[in-house]
Order: sequence, then C-alpha cells, then structure tokens
Amino acid sequence: MPKERRNEILKQLNANGKIDIEDLVSKLNVSAMTIRRDLAFLEENDKIIRTHGGAILNKPLVVESTFASKEGKFNAQKKMIAQKAIEFIQEHSTILLDSGTTTLEIAKLLKEKKTITVVTNDIKIAAELIDTRVKVIVTGGELQNNVGTLFGPLTEQMLKNIHVDVFFLGAHAIDFKAGVTAPTFEKASIKKLMIEASEKTWLVADSSKFDQKSLTKVCGLNQISGVITDHSITSELKENISEYLEVVIVEGGE
Repeated sequence: MPKERRNEILKQLNANGKIDIEDLVSKLNVSAMTIRRDLAFLEENDKIIRTHGGAILNKPLVVESTFASKEGKFNAQKKMIAQKAIEFIQEHSTILLDSGTTTLEIAKLLKEKKTITVVTNDIKIAAELIDTRVKVIVTGGELQNNVGTLFGPLTEQMLKNIHVDVFFLGAHAIDFKAGVTAPTFEKASIKKLMIEASEKTWLVADSSKFDQKSLTKVCGLNQISGVITDHSITSELKENISEYLEVVIVEGGE
C-alpha cells in the first residue's frame, strides 16, 4: 500500500541519509514510476528533497540553542572527547578554547595544569578556571545571553592580534560537503578568526553534530588538522572525512 511504501522509504532515509530509486524498486518490488510518485508525494509534504535518481531527507538547518538546552546531552561522549583532546596539549603551550559544552569539558580537565595559557570567548570556561594556576585570557566583547559566548567587534579585534599553538573548535553542524557551519554570521566570523590565529585546529564534536548543516560556513574540512569524535560516527562518513583530515575516534559513551 502507498502509506506502507512511503513509511519504508522514510525508514530507509533515516537509516542511510539518502536513497536511490533503483534500490527502492528492487527492495519494494514495484516500478520506478511508482517510486517516483511516492517521492513526489513525500516532497510535497516537506518530508524529503528529491535528487537525481533518488532523494535525501529534508533536514532543517541547525539553529542556535541555549547552554541549558545543550548541557547534559551526549555528556559521556563529550567527556571522552575531552580526555582525548588534552593529550594534544603540551606543557607551556597556549590554547584557544571555543565556546561550547564540549570545550567546557576540556577546561575541566585543565585545572591541574600550571604552565599553560587558555584564551577563550566563553565566560563559563573562564569561570571554570578561576581557582586554578592556569593563565586565562578572555577575549572580551558582547555577551550572548543564555549561551555565555562573547562576540562582536571587540572579540574579533582581540583574535586578530594573537597567535596560539592549538585551537579546539566546537561545532553546531558538520557536513561532508558543506564543512563546518554555524547558525549566525557573527558566530562563523569568530570561529574563522580563531582558526586563522592557530597553528593547529582540532574539531571536537560528538557524532550527533555530523550530517547536519547550519546557516553560515565556518570552514571546509580541509582547513583543519583533525577531528575528535565518538564511535557512533558511521564507518562510511569516517572514511570520507579521512580523505581531508585526521579522524580520532574515542570509545565508550552512551
């Protein structure tokens, strides 16, 4: 029945991200014309986007979310990613921490360090390191309420005048073709300047951030040194991304 076929098509899309008409013809034992009618119906109802020879899910762009809404989500994965990230921090180095909950987990593991300098545009990260020996430099700028991020001309001016050893980049959305994207032009601009100010850039993001897009491009995957993520990333995506940068997978998590 049409409803059952269309549900199966959506099930396949949710599992694989894309589908081919020829594969559906074989799996559902119907004609290509029938599949095309099903795809047309699903597209009219904003469920999919038809492509040449198939379809992809009609995923909404990732939008900005508050700190409270992100806190606690994929927490085990973020902690594991942070534990791996600090292995790339050498003594007497200067590191740049992007705003976000994953980079906050990195900051929590730096409390016993005595010889490093942390530059950040995240007031929660700065507050986390108040009672430590870590030297902390806050970029300044306008505060984004409910998020804790500093942005704007003052932040940009600060970033244009520094140079650090390594930058840990947080991400709202990562796509194989679109690269790293952010929900606002202001956020993307800050992240671009952070990349330019760093010798190396490591993307730290749990697997839920992949196969997603947001409004404004930050960088292509070939513009960063590597990514640290959790084991739930698909083997196909890992293989594709590995063509452009080093991929470090952490085991464990929920």
